[in-house]
Amino acid sequence: MKIAVFCPNWVGDLVMATPALRGLRTQYPDAEIIGVMRSYLINLLDGTDLLDRSISLPHGKSSNFASNLSALRQLQREKLDLAILLPNSLRSGVWGGLSGARERIGFDRNARGWLLTKRVPASPRSTPHPVLHEYLRLAAAAGCQSLPIETELAVSPQDRARLEQFWTKHPSIPRREVVCFNSGGAFGAAKHWPTEQFGDLARKIVLELGKTVLVLCGPAERNIAREITRHADHPHVLNLAEEELSLGLSKAAVEQAELLVTTDSGPRHFAPPLGVRSVVLYGPTHQAWSRIESPLEHPLQLSLDCGPCQERTCPLGHHRCMRDLSPQQVFHTILSLLS
Repeated sequence: MKIAVFCPNWVGDLVMATPALRGLRTQYPDAEIIGVMRSYLINLLDGTDLLDRSISLPHGKSSNFASNLSALRQLQREKLDLAILLPNSLRSGVWGGLSGARERIGFDRNARGWLLTKRVPASPRSTPHPVLHEYLRLAAAAGCQSLPIETELAVSPQDRARLEQFWTKHPSIPRREVVCFNSGGAFGAAKHWPTEQFGDLARKIVLELGKTVLVLCGPAERNIAREITRHADHPHVLNLAEEELSLGLSKAAVEQAELLVTTDSGPRHFAPPLGVRSVVLYGPTHQAWSRIESPLEHPLQLSLDCGPCQERTCPLGHHRCMRDLSPQQVFHTILSLLS
């Protein structure tokens, strides 16, 4: 049996899909499970047995007629028995329909129901509900009976070695007690905590707790990481901006950390499955959408009359939900977790 899972397009969403993938692996132990996803996600689940292999779908600048046709032919050659569409988009429905899979399961949304052989009723968009549980509903529709709720990740020896190479460049910096920062947010500027506040918090952690701070970043966030380090102005605040970046390197850094301080963005989801505590700084997003029910996660969010608004940029222009969340408030939470 061949099962194709059309995966979400975002890092955090794919991590939240791991319980559904585990359900499929448990229910169909002899099946070949193929992840169909964007290229930048291909290595995210390395080290787990959730997928047997992956197929990359064109996106962005790589998406043209020739690349789409090539990917489609590759899917059709698989002669799929089952396709499970985790994204809600019409585009994923079209890919699933054209893949030739005998059975296609997905949410009946965005005018794509006719492309599915089994339509799962969509939850109302007006009511916040955990994405993780939505993916489990699709796994249940595929016949899965044993469904966990814990997310899964693994770190490869190669990525641990790459992190070790980074630390060898800084032999005088203590690395036994490291607090990682993740400042990113592909959702939009409204999720960002100001770099100055990250820098102030980093300096407090170093001076008052004697920890080392390591700032993670993606390719688009190198300058933010550099700015946090510059503002902290302390040799024990480092960043990965000059490294060859990858999701694997970020996973390795989180795995070795004592704590992760993070915005509500993709790498936030690395901490719980790797057994690391985290402080999650929420701004405009409703916590219910990405709740993962882990005792290792500790959310911080201001109660304001204007939020959570779910907007990518602040419609009022002042961005109070993040700007008014002070470094001192975050530091107090860190103290309570580390005491």
